[in-house]
Order: sequence, then C-alpha cells, then structure tokens
Amino acid sequence: MTSASETRTPLRPLARILGARSKGENPDWIERENIRQRHEVMRDKAREMAEGRLIVLGLFFLAGFALIGAQMTLLAVSEPVEPRTTATLTKIVAQRADIVDRQGRVLATNFDTHSLYAHPQDLIDPAGTVAKLAEIFPDLNADRLLQDFTGDRKFLWVRRKISPEQKQAVFDIGDPGLLFGPREMRLYPNGAIMAHVLGGASFGKEGVNSAEVIGTAGVEKHFDDFLRDPANDGAPLELSLDLSVQAAAERVLDGGMRLLNAKGAASVLMDVHTGEIISLVSLPDFDPNQRPAVPNGDRGDSPLFNRALQGVYELGSAFKIFTAAQAMELGLANANTDVDTQGPLRWGKFRIGEFQNKNYGPTLTLTEVIEKSSNVGTARLAQQIGNVRQKEFMGVLGFLEPTPLEMVEAKGAKPLYPSNWSELSTMTISYGHGISTSPVHLAAGYASLLNGGRKVDPTLLKQGRARLGEQVVSPEVSAAARMMLRRVVTEGTASFGDVAGYAVGGKTGTADKPRPNGGYYDDRTITTFASVFPAHDPKYVLVVTLDEPVETSGTEPRRSAGWTAVPVAAELIRRTAPLLGLRPEIEPGRLEGITLTSSE
Repeated sequence: MTSASETRTPLRPLARILGARSKGENPDWIERENIRQRHEVMRDKAREMAEGRLIVLGLFFLAGFALIGAQMTLLAVSEPVEPRTTATLTKIVAQRADIVDRQGRVLATNFDTHSLYAHPQDLIDPAGTVAKLAEIFPDLNADRLLQDFTGDRKFLWVRRKISPEQKQAVFDIGDPGLLFGPREMRLYPNGAIMAHVLGGASFGKEGVNSAEVIGTAGVEKHFDDFLRDPANDGAPLELSLDLSVQAAAERVLDGGMRLLNAKGAASVLMDVHTGEIISLVSLPDFDPNQRPAVPNGDRGDSPLFNRALQGVYELGSAFKIFTAAQAMELGLANANTDVDTQGPLRWGKFRIGEFQNKNYGPTLTLTEVIEKSSNVGTARLAQQIGNVRQKEFMGVLGFLEPTPLEMVEAKGAKPLYPSNWSELSTMTISYGHGISTSPVHLAAGYASLLNGGRKVDPTLLKQGRARLGEQVVSPEVSAAARMMLRRVVTEGTASFGDVAGYAVGGKTGTADKPRPNGGYYDDRTITTFASVFPAHDPKYVLVVTLDEPVETSGTEPRRSAGWTAVPVAAELIRRTAPLLGLRPEIEPGRLEGITLTSSE
C-alpha cells in the first residue's frame, strides 16, 4: 500500500471538474495547473539529486588533492633513495661488504662467477656429456650424475660455483641441456692467512639467477647482518688485525711448531691500551676459500678448531703474576717481602712441591718467587689472599666468563674452574692449575694488569682511541708487576725471551696435558709464554702457546716453556715489533778511555 506522501495527485480530479462545470469554468485549466505543479515537484527533486551528486564529487576531489599533498610533503622531508625493482630476476640480497685490515687492505671481498645446472630432458648426449664433465671436474661422481641425467629429474645442480676457465670448458661441450646462472661468491685473496678469524661464507637461499651469501663462522657470521645491510652503502668492516703482522706471526709460529714437533700452536698479540687484537693465530689452519667439513672425533684435532679462542687449557705458571699483583694490591706484600718457600707444602693428603723437585730454600722475596717460579711461595700467598678475594679478582680480570670477542665461537669458550672454590683450589689456581682458560683470556688479563692497572676487553674491531675500564690494580702495583716480569726474562726462567732493544718481560707456564679419561700425561705438556713489551712502557702483550712440544737438541727431550714457547715468542717479537712501528731502544755502551770534560 502506498503512503499518503507518495500518492500522486490526479490531473483531472472529479470533484474539482464537477465544481468548475457548475460554475461555468473551463475544467481544462485544472488539468494544466496540476501538470504545472507536478513538473515543479519533479524539477525540485532533480535539482536536489544533482546538488547531492556535486557535493559527493567535490568531496572525492578534495580527498584526492589532500592525499596528493600529503605524499608530496612526505617526499619533500624524506631522504632520497634509489628505487628498487620487484622483478622476478632481482638478486636475492645486495652485495656483501668487504672486510679489511686496520690499514685498509682487503681480507674478504666478492667475486662474480657462475653456477652450472642442467635440464636433463634437454640433454642430447647424456653419457658423452657426463664423460666430458668428469674431465673438467674430476671430483664428480660420474655414475651418480649419469643416473640423474637419465632419470625423471627436470632440474639438477651440477656445481654451485665454477671458475671462468671451467665455464668456458663446459660451454665448449655444446650440449643445450647445460646452463649457467650468475653467482656472487666470497673470495679470500690471502688464502689461509687469518682463516680462523674470517671463518668463511657459503650460499644461503639459492635460485637459478642469484644466490644469498651468508657467513658460516668467525667474523663473517658474527657480523653477517652488518655485511649484508644495504643501508651501510657498501662500507667495509674494519678489523683491528694487521695483515703484515699476521702473516709474519703465522710464518714464525708455523716454523716453531714444526721445529718443536708440536701438535698445534696459537698466539695472540694485543694492544694493551685499546684491547685491539693485532694478530691472532691458530695452527694448523685452513683455506677459507675451500673450507673443509667438520670432521668426526676430537674437534681439537680439526684445522677448524681455533686454539687461540676455543682452546681452553691449564696455562700453568703464567698465572702466578696475578697472585703476586693481588697480594701487593691488598697490602699483604711488596716486591721485596720475604715469602716462605720451604717445601713441600701439605694440605690434607695433598702435597704441593716445586717443578722438578727444586729447593729454593726457606724464603724468597716476592720478586724472586716470580723470577724462579716457585709453586710453594705462590700457594702460600694465595692462602693469605683467601678463596673469596681470589675468585673475585679472577672474575674482574675476565677469567670466569667467555671473552666478549666478536666471533661466534667466543660464547662457547667458557673457562673451566671448580664449582667448589676451596682453599686447595685457591692454592693450585694461584699457579695456574685447576683453572682452564684460552690464550685470548690470558692476553686480556695481562693487558689489564700491565697497562697501568685498567681493565680492557679484547676486540677485533679497529679502535680510534684507548678503551680503558675500571681500575683493577693501582699504577704502582702494575709497574711492580712489569718489573718482576722483566726480571723473569733477564734473570729467570725465560732467558731465551730477551730481544735486544725491546725490553721484553714475561712469565712462562708449563702444564701437564690432561688425559681424556682423567689424570695427566707424563710426557705431554701445554707450554705458554705470556709477555709484554716494552716492559717499562708497555705497548703490546703477546701470548704464545704450544700443544705437546718437545725440544730434542740435548741428550734428553725438554718440554718446558723456557725451551719451547719462549724462543718462539722471542722470534715472533723480533719479526713483528718493527712492523708495529716500534724502534729498538739500544742502551749505550761504555766509551773506554774517553772522559767527558764539558757539555758545552
């Protein structure tokens, strides 16, 4: 039913027509008047509808202009960036940034090459093609490849990366089923130099037209996000290492390892004020361009194992200087204090004696305890220090946690120490037994103790200035410790460590190598020499560690650090100090028969 407002008025209403006729009026005027009124109503409705449409259209135009204005404002205040295509052939990731040494020399860069893949259904002569490919790539499994070429596979990777010469040889085969894809691979132009630090890279997400290059170990993996970030605009990763120093250190350490029949070797050279590692060597090493697979069995026997960082060893008497320094810092002794060295020292059923059962008499000064490397004297000092204070001091120096070094392997190199830090543990730890740390830990500890007593953390990144932390010992104690270490070289167990002009100070450490099932070997040692040079004005700390060395020039084999690690470290300092810009300081000799009478 239609509402009253929607009822249309008839053009000739009967009542009005009859009324008009009765009055003698023309009824047609009524129809025309109703038509006029109806048209006016229709015209008003049409006008209202048109006005509404214009308002809606105006609002749309206003919104459009506002959106365009906002976008123009956003573009005006934003940084300009290069537009990127979203085509399917776009590379998966941007180019990986270079890695350079502290002098800007390239350690890792990118190299454009190709991959080789096959569409087996398009091969003309599968058997002949396999035979020719086997000549180009001798390590291919020809039988397996032929099986794949003649099977149901539609796509097959043959080689993830090939050289330009190999590409040309494959191209000369002329089979349309063999195809090439562009690749960007990681290149290490210096081969095995710094292999453990750099780590290596491999392919991640991979397609026919591009592949993602990702880090697999070392700094390549630790800084993977930085190296792949296009926002860095290709800026290289600057390491603290020096390529020339590293190459010299690797050559010296390799020669020493071979000469002394050692199973492995490691060295760490660190700036004592910045914590920058200038050289980090682990032998045996590998070529990161052809990174080997992880072997089964003992990981310590793998060339992938980083002895300088992952090698957690008892480093022996190199720890004694920390005990001496803490005793001086606590006011328990000074450099000339007499220390009871009457041995052996007994604690319950345990007996602490000197190396090779030496007898140093009833007392030695603290300086002589370090110079002669007395276990008994050091242990008695540790008893006075106490287990709580000793553990706290070891923690401050960083010996209880993994180092903060910028490598993925660092987190797994956690020191080993007794859960129950007893008085006996305190005594043995004082001379480096019962606690196992890495050479990097030891280098950082020596740097913190000897640079004036300020804590430094090791780093592989180039620094612009000193990075000194909290005061761990006073400058006076630091200077006294350096004097003691200098005496070890000039008068004590490290006499082969003296290098003319560089005032080397250091401490030897010889520890029996532990057996896998408990106990220690009688004829295998880990030898260490931790040194600082120049001792009177410290610039660098050097730690050299040898695994199972033996010196055989005498009538009996010698396995102590003084005969093994010390001479290797001395040669390493002799070769690298000039590369570090250190000029030798030659002490003037006497002028016999000449008398200075006047300075004018």
